[in-house]
Amino acid sequence: MRPAHKLVVIGLAVMMVLIVGATVYRTYVAPDIDGRLHRADAVIVLGGNPYERFEYGIELASQGLAGEVVLSNSVGPTDTRMQSLCSGAVKDVTITCFLPQPWTTRGEAREIRRMAEQRQWHEIIVITTTAHVERARFIMERCYTDGMQMTDFPEHRGPVETVFGWGYQSAGWLKALTQTGC
Repeated sequence: MRPAHKLVVIGLAVMMVLIVGATVYRTYVAPDIDGRLHRADAVIVLGGNPYERFEYGIELASQGLAGEVVLSNSVGPTDTRMQSLCSGAVKDVTITCFLPQPWTTRGEAREIRRMAEQRQWHEIIVITTTAHVERARFIMERCYTDGMQMTDFPEHRGPVETVFGWGYQSAGWLKALTQTGC
């Protein structure tokens, strides 16, 4: 290969690495979140490895951000800690739990749309992990078209769990991009 061709190949490789790096950073490390949350009809906490995230959602509502908290029960109906959260009482806050069908972000978005229509919500706050914010927004916007604030609850993960999570989210993105509608 001639030196000029090598430079072109190297230049393209560097550009590709920069583009992928910027995309990973923007999507998984520093997504577009609403830093200054305002009052909404409900705080929605998406599932995953959720306990602290669920408690965070309840805390936000109890601080006056919403009168209702909706928890996506991603750990199953027999989990005792989840049962405790779902039956818990917080002053001036209603807690509702649901099992998404299917057990995916899309299933969560469909149920949230149904609840929003039934309860006449016009503004919601959605909480998920940092690496899931952008994909969750993409899916939620297909189902819920009113006001939506997205925020994260950063999970503290080691390097292996972080890379695995990014791989999982990337697979989820590929699936979401091939689906249409809610």
